[in-house]
Amino acid sequence: MNPDWSIQHRSEKCAATGRPFEEGESFYTLLYHDKEGYRREDLSDAAYRERNDNVQPFSLWRSKFELPPPAAPETVTKQTAEDLLRRYMEEQSPQHAAARYLLAAMLERKRLLKEVQAKHEGETTTRIYEHTKTGEIFVIPDPGLRLDQLEQVQQEVSALLSPG
Repeated sequence: MNPDWSIQHRSEKCAATGRPFEEGESFYTLLYHDKEGYRREDLSDAAYRERNDNVQPFSLWRSKFELPPPAAPETVTKQTAEDLLRRYMEEQSPQHAAARYLLAAMLERKRLLKEVQAKHEGETTTRIYEHTKTGEIFVIPDPGLRLDQLEQVQQEVSALLSPG
């Protein structure tokens, strides 16, 4: 997967101890960025306190664990913004960077994604989103869209989401 963006699922157990999280338990998510790309670790409160402070994560935040909902039966439906975002992230195409960013903003507005952090490195901003239901992490570089570019991207995304 391209190291500029990725989706990583929330773990159901502590990465350090292997103990399963309990419903409602607080835990920490640590996101590391290395030569392989982004790596996620979910740690219990105790494991977080015991970790090596000399190894600093790229990003971290605290959440409450919720069991994932049961899988919905597979149905054929029109493409949703979430489906399109996932497809564009799997394709890894730089030409879809603006669409990925716009789709993430749309899903944030619908409260399906929650921005947990924005990292600024020089001229580049990377936005880190967490899926509110599944806990998946979406790492999306901000393409720095100008207002005169926004309408074209909106039209492209709208056309892809429209039935027929």
